[in-house]
Amino acid sequence: MKSFLLSVGLGLMLSSFTYFDNSTAIINALKDSNAEEVSMYFDNYIDLKLPEKGEIKNIGKNQAGIALQSFFRENNIKGFELLSQRDMNGTMYLAGKLLNDSRGYNITILLKTKDANQQIITVRIN
Repeated sequence: MKSFLLSVGLGLMLSSFTYFDNSTAIINALKDSNAEEVSMYFDNYIDLKLPEKGEIKNIGKNQAGIALQSFFRENNIKGFELLSQRDMNGTMYLAGKLLNDSRGYNITILLKTKDANQQIITVRIN
């Protein structure tokens, strides 16, 4: 019985780290300016807002990934600085600054727990 409880406790503890692993992986991908890796964490459909363009609601994962990669390439994104990270009831909010040679861009990412994994549901870049 002790080993069963220990196994269950260990399993719960390890499953709680999945949440942090996704956010850490996303932050690291942004720091590496790897838009392709960031897009691996997109939900099937996301809301995407890029500078000087209207917000696109329910854009498909593949199209959103291509748009994000294009934005990173066109704006010479070289890194990321995390400014804020909040977790509320299965929803996580990341805010920071995408770094390039000039002024940089503010980015906000909203993640939601789906099937025990954190997935990006909104990306806003200003």
